[in-house]
Amino acid sequence: MIRGYVICTAPRSGSNFLCELLSSTGVLGNPREYFNGPGRRVHDDPTYPDDPAAQFRRILTMGATPNGIYGLKVFPDQHDMIAGTCAWTKLLPGLKFIALERRDILGQALSLVRVLQTGQYRSTVPPINRESYNPALIRASLYKVIKDRARWSLFFARTGIEPLPVVYEDVAENPQTEVDRIAAFVGGSASAIIRPELIGVKVQRDAVLEEWRIRFRAENGSAETIDPA
Repeated sequence: MIRGYVICTAPRSGSNFLCELLSSTGVLGNPREYFNGPGRRVHDDPTYPDDPAAQFRRILTMGATPNGIYGLKVFPDQHDMIAGTCAWTKLLPGLKFIALERRDILGQALSLVRVLQTGQYRSTVPPINRESYNPALIRASLYKVIKDRARWSLFFARTGIEPLPVVYEDVAENPQTEVDRIAAFVGGSASAIIRPELIGVKVQRDAVLEEWRIRFRAENGSAETIDPA
């Protein structure tokens, strides 16, 4: 029986790491951003299509492992794009939902700022520009992270879908435990064992981002400041 899952998340949530963990098991699909044509053409297949119908076929083929389990990852803006063309959640058979969040919201925003400046979306991709402290961009990225999280909360509230909650920090601390939780939720094999040699991405958090965190909070951490809605 074909069945699968979608990881509903936002940029810099640790989703690349989680996706590689799941893929490495060989029995929990190959979750990727299959609604991101340009990204797939860069990382996987130069011929990857932009047509939604063709992308659905790829989800069920390149997104699946031999046991019939497929996986994909979706950001809010990608949901908006595909939802404008089709009822994607109904077109994917046996679909279950995973809500991946990062507990450290400011850390997620800082990571997003670095990505926007350097273009280094993965540790395996070289940067194309240098990073620099930019408080306005940090604040804007913080708003985006919170908005993206709220968008998925709204989606689940209005649809009645109850996703499996997964937290990046828990995945980082106990990867096999979290993969086991996901396997049980999806209905996958009990032998969903992570293969560390297949994990290519590494943590990009470092002393620079910690310096940004300290400086940003020193400059913007007043409890008397009113943030715009």
